[in-house]
Amino acid sequence: MTASIPVFVAVDTVDLDQAHRAVAAAAAAGMGVKLGLEIFNAHGPAALRPLVPSGVPLFLDLKCHDIPNTVAGAVRGAVGAMRPDFLTIHASGGRAMVEAAVANAGDTRILAVTVLTSLDQDDLAAAGVAGTVEDQVARLAALARGAGAHGLVCAATEIAVLKARLGRDTLLVVPGIRPAGAATGDQKRTMTPRDALAAGADWLVIGRPITGAADPAAAARAIAQHILVAEANR
Repeated sequence: MTASIPVFVAVDTVDLDQAHRAVAAAAAAGMGVKLGLEIFNAHGPAALRPLVPSGVPLFLDLKCHDIPNTVAGAVRGAVGAMRPDFLTIHASGGRAMVEAAVANAGDTRILAVTVLTSLDQDDLAAAGVAGTVEDQVARLAALARGAGAHGLVCAATEIAVLKARLGRDTLLVVPGIRPAGAATGDQKRTMTPRDALAAGADWLVIGRPITGAADPAAAARAIAQHILVAEANR
């Protein structure tokens, strides 16, 4: 896996032509590619594996969440068909489910999703979850890491607390990233690329600011340059 810019471009579409443009923009900017449920369910591995050029990091964002045996089989199937660098599961599936995913992942790194970036305190309360978003993220993160998950998916606002509680070497992949001035859409816990990396994010996930741009390649290059300048000034 090689990428000069620690960003996965989120390809969340069912349109293969649009997906090709997004993947080309990511590859040209030295970024990786994230394939989510929309495109995976619409087209399947046979159509998608050739979409991502060799050497471009692949993040398969399926967010598996089921009984351990089912997740074990789903992970084996996804890894065998797509050979992703990263694959997501939901930490809320419990310790046995996380362990089953890790045991069947081969060389693919399992990332556990804590609390979706589209959710806030009110959403958790409505679902019967006591405590703050930060409390829930910390509980799920500790559970997942204790069960062997290689890393975590979290909002940028939780980077600092997770690094402090779980160690600076904890791998964090952070969605909900928006360049300054970009619309937040349905994301409720966001941050700019520069601030997220400064806080300790290892990888960023950026979708609509690139894929929804009139020129995705130009948008990806601009974000890459923004990150390179930020890193040079750290």
